[in-house]
Amino acid sequence: MFGLYCRTRLQLLFPSYLCFQKTPPFITSFSSGAEIDEKGRSFTVSYFVNSFGFSPELALFLSKKHKIQFESPGKPDSVIKLLKHYGLNGTHVSEIAKKRPHLFLFNAEKTLLPKLEFFCSIGISGTVLARLLCNNPRILALSLERSLRPCYDLTKTLRIPDEKLRYFFGDFRRNSLERLCIVARNIPVLIAHDVPQSSFPLWVPFYFRALSFDSEKLKTNVDKVISMGFDPSSATFMKALYVISVTDTSKWEQKMEFYSKWGWTEDDVLLAFRRSPLFMSFSEKIISSKMDFYVNTMGCQPSDVAGCPDVLTYSLEKRIIPRCSVIRLLQLEGLIAKEDVSIITILQKSEKWFLERFVIKYQEQVPELLTSYKEKISLAKFGLGLDERGGMKQV
Repeated sequence: MFGLYCRTRLQLLFPSYLCFQKTPPFITSFSSGAEIDEKGRSFTVSYFVNSFGFSPELALFLSKKHKIQFESPGKPDSVIKLLKHYGLNGTHVSEIAKKRPHLFLFNAEKTLLPKLEFFCSIGISGTVLARLLCNNPRILALSLERSLRPCYDLTKTLRIPDEKLRYFFGDFRRNSLERLCIVARNIPVLIAHDVPQSSFPLWVPFYFRALSFDSEKLKTNVDKVISMGFDPSSATFMKALYVISVTDTSKWEQKMEFYSKWGWTEDDVLLAFRRSPLFMSFSEKIISSKMDFYVNTMGCQPSDVAGCPDVLTYSLEKRIIPRCSVIRLLQLEGLIAKEDVSIITILQKSEKWFLERFVIKYQEQVPELLTSYKEKISLAKFGLGLDERGGMKQV
């Protein structure tokens, strides 16, 4: 009798409660300590393998980690069908299943369809929708009426254009509505300091993060950035504000000490920060590998790097090593002289400029250069390496 009374009260308080109770697979997936019978697990693993192309080992791992049990193919089949109807292919679906397999226990028509319709209504569809869901599948687990739609309505007041919404929702988290409200309250603080609204596009994650603190903290950070010599109307101001927002005093001092070990003075660090603030947000491990390459491998002076800190933000594997490998190979072939090129300057140039100036131009003399560069192959693939003075050596 007491159980019936409680059930009746819950139904009055939470109308969806009984509906929730009628979905055993969903409950099973989240029940702490619930035992999944071997028969159910075997079916789930087989489904993962056959429907998503997972290896048996990965399928078993995911079923255990997420405590997933498909009692029948009905629900996951309907979710797959729905996603493909909205333009996702098998690879997209498998990627979503790997990151958020419990989504395939949802009711496709009642839970997922309204959210997909919502995204399409605001211009996020086709391949854009597919990329969004692959990058952030958890967004499909959020409430449409309590989270997604209110956030979208707020973006309209913040002048986030529809074509940029994919970036905003791509970084969406459960607390985004709360954070978005904080950001909305903080915008007048920046405007009061003559920061043009065009300089902090909120669909860029680090700008959004810089404004996600309470107003007093934001005012303190803004004053600090101004005291460091930044003009609020400059393009670098918001980048500096982001770095200062996520770097406390002890971390800042630690970074200063780190750069001093590379021969930078305090003035060098501050000047570099004013030129390119974002390099100060990189970890010491990442910066160490780049500084080591520039100084010990390419023979650059630490002061050269300090004078152009942008080069510390480039990818070592995708930009720095491939370009330097091309330059060194051309020098080995006698096609360019070492004194005629500046590594720091070359790294700053656009991809088109570099291709035309150093790759396509010498394609006849070094036929493998273009293919190797596009595949980001380093000198080691040619049987060559770089010595500590930046010269060539056989490997």
